[in-house]
Amino acid sequence: MTTARSVPASDGVPLHVRLDGPPDAPVTVVLVHGWTLDRRTWGPVAGSLATGPAPVRVVRPDHRGHGGSGAVAPESMTIDQLADDLAQVIAATAPEGPLVLAGHSMGGMTLMALAERHPHLVARVRGIALVATASGGLAERPFGLSPRGTAVFRRVEQRVYGSRRWTTRDSLGDPRLLAPGMRWLLLGPRADRDARRITCEVVAGCRPLTVSGFRPTLETHERDAALAAFAEIPTVVLVGSRDRLTPVRAARRIAAALPTADLTIFPDAGHMLPLERVSGVAGRIAGLAAGAARAAQPQRRTA
Repeated sequence: MTTARSVPASDGVPLHVRLDGPPDAPVTVVLVHGWTLDRRTWGPVAGSLATGPAPVRVVRPDHRGHGGSGAVAPESMTIDQLADDLAQVIAATAPEGPLVLAGHSMGGMTLMALAERHPHLVARVRGIALVATASGGLAERPFGLSPRGTAVFRRVEQRVYGSRRWTTRDSLGDPRLLAPGMRWLLLGPRADRDARRITCEVVAGCRPLTVSGFRPTLETHERDAALAAFAEIPTVVLVGSRDRLTPVRAARRIAAALPTADLTIFPDAGHMLPLERVSGVAGRIAGLAAGAARAAQPQRRTA
């Protein structure tokens, strides 16, 4: 069963939320998407979780400025604001019961900010999945470029972001035209047709001002210390060996700051793990949900 609803953020921005699975399931899994993406990138994983052997309730919000959520000014495009938005979504859609939180890319960064800003919610969390994400260092070498290449990239990026064509468009463009670049940047060589199609459609539909508006908050994201909030929570860290945006070194940095986490590297996968490795990602999140369900069961007394 899939339904949709709108949740108002604290500043009134409408946040689009998709709900999957049985509403009375004992565990709620919240799937948080990445920069320039939307809830659709979690669709195959959500379907697996909502209809599996032990179905869970799944909440998939669109970040502000993304997907079906409201467009916003760049001033509110921060990871801190996304954490506050996520707290509002959880309060409206899953006010009680155990939670499992999974964040892809900027979604994982949002979970780290949530731990800083809303520790009362983390007290309900029984599992964390940090998927193709980073705890910091994103300003150092974007896309693995050399220092010289990084400098050139910054100049070109700022010129594009300041152009009238960029600021007046409603979307990035035709998915077919963007496909070659998106495949190189976001996907590994084994990505199937659906992974390629969904990735290109979602990114192509993103608002250009959302792309440029969130860029500064990604570069200032440094939250190694926030990971300590997850030390007593079962946590998995997932990364693709071909990830250009949040490479393996970013996942190892998280694992070093959170040694209780379980690190998995998917060979030949790129940045879009929720689409490229559906069964692997869904299986690990399902494992966290199963553990949360067991912990929620009342303990039997023995004579």
